[in-house]
Amino acid sequence: MPRFKEQAVVLRSADWSETSQLVTLLTRDHGKVRGLAKGSKRMTPSSVARFSGGIELLTVGQILGVTRPTTELATITEWDLQDDCLHLRHSLPAQRAALYAADLTTRFIEDHDPHADLFGALLTLIDHLRNADTTQTALLNYQWSLLTEAGYRPRVDSDVHTNQPLPKRACSFDPHAGGLTHNNHDDRWRVRAQTVTLLQDLDRGEPVDTAPPESTQRANRLLAAYARELLATETETMRWLLNP
Repeated sequence: MPRFKEQAVVLRSADWSETSQLVTLLTRDHGKVRGLAKGSKRMTPSSVARFSGGIELLTVGQILGVTRPTTELATITEWDLQDDCLHLRHSLPAQRAALYAADLTTRFIEDHDPHADLFGALLTLIDHLRNADTTQTALLNYQWSLLTEAGYRPRVDSDVHTNQPLPKRACSFDPHAGGLTHNNHDDRWRVRAQTVTLLQDLDRGEPVDTAPPESTQRANRLLAAYARELLATETETMRWLLNP
């Protein structure tokens, strides 16, 4: 019964019983972990001590857990709250961005598949959501990181169909091929030249915090629409982004 102790972000939380919770966590070294926190809702002194601060959605803490080969669920035996992330509850745009990020992470990342860079990116997103002026940029950076880590990084450096350089003008995005193309077809999405440039800056790892806000919003909507195609469903958390 391997034990592990790690920093974690709570991606999902639901009541399992009157005294326990079913949680989904993202950790640096163990990836996404689904676990049962037995007794986490009890108010006895021992339970309060073991689950300090309570396990709440979109909070950061340190967990102690046990995995067993006979079950997919880990047993979460301790939780020490490190950041209650109250700023996510005081700003509706920040809360929506964080919920969307948590939902997509849960859907795209497999259990026990470590993604240390993505874990760091999620912590960065949560921190940058403290500032309303950086919400869209922070979310764009995280969406790009998530799609990259999940193996769906969009091809934006050249035509996804021909490998030829893209023209310095508006292009189209082919969600089925996963990238930009200069060919227009009814099943492809038109992308403005400014948005193309922004996506290419992301692809090269260049800062995008000085991009025009409208370009950042359009790029976020494009990546959200791409995620919708990959998942073959429009989740409730992405609707605020796709239909502002």
